[in-house]
Amino acid sequence: MLDGARAAAENVLCSRPDMKRILPPLVCLAVSFFVAPPVSAAQEAAAARPRVLAFFTAGGELDHVLFAQQAIRALTAKSAGDGYTFAATTDWDSLNDATLRDVRVVIWLNDMPHTAAQRQAFERYMAGGGGWLGFHVSGFGNNAWPWFTEFMGGGRFTASNWPSLPARVNVDAGGHPIVKGVPSTFVAPINEWYSWTPSPRNNPDVKVLLTLDASNFPLGVKNTLNGGDIPVAWINSKYRMVYLNYGHGDRIYSTPILPAMIDNSLRFLLDSPR
Repeated sequence: MLDGARAAAENVLCSRPDMKRILPPLVCLAVSFFVAPPVSAAQEAAAARPRVLAFFTAGGELDHVLFAQQAIRALTAKSAGDGYTFAATTDWDSLNDATLRDVRVVIWLNDMPHTAAQRQAFERYMAGGGGWLGFHVSGFGNNAWPWFTEFMGGGRFTASNWPSLPARVNVDAGGHPIVKGVPSTFVAPINEWYSWTPSPRNNPDVKVLLTLDASNFPLGVKNTLNGGDIPVAWINSKYRMVYLNYGHGDRIYSTPILPAMIDNSLRFLLDSPR
């Protein structure tokens, strides 16, 4: 309707022969700008919501792709009601200063940066107060990126169970908002669980949120986790970051507990000051 009103105004002012003699062409052009439709309240509200940008890889291990697909659907569905805008991309080159400038939280669903330029842009983003939510394999890092090892709390991936199995998990930080509504102990759906050396718990800046219960061990058949301290979710208080070890396969969203932690983690990062 607003477009129709603009067209009508242009027609009245600039199409009549008598008005053409009075109004020069530039004035007629200006008229079209002055009667342009205003930005809607919905558009203004969307622009004011914090941006969340997820990166994922569409190829590779199928179980990692399945999780990414489920997470994208869930986050897309919840974004408007939870007060943020959500987009997902497979273009890891978008991990750059220009794209990240107005992004409140970056999510890595099933992969990590591939180039030095991408890694350096992410370091600058986090140094500037950016937020990060990482899942499963996105926490691996590599020997060429010591900054990321420190970012993750100082531990490196050392082992995992195989095949993927459910496991009993204990909550370590019951009062933390990320585990709000999460039972103190529960059986999580099948996942490939990772161990880290040294344990992130050894870092005083790390707060562990979830840990594998000792009753799980030995965990696995072909590859086994035989015990020890195995955190599976934590934050590093030096950054606005959350790492969740789960993210393998299509069962993570089969029960409400782990999806609730995903939502809580994102809300924690969105609400944390930069």
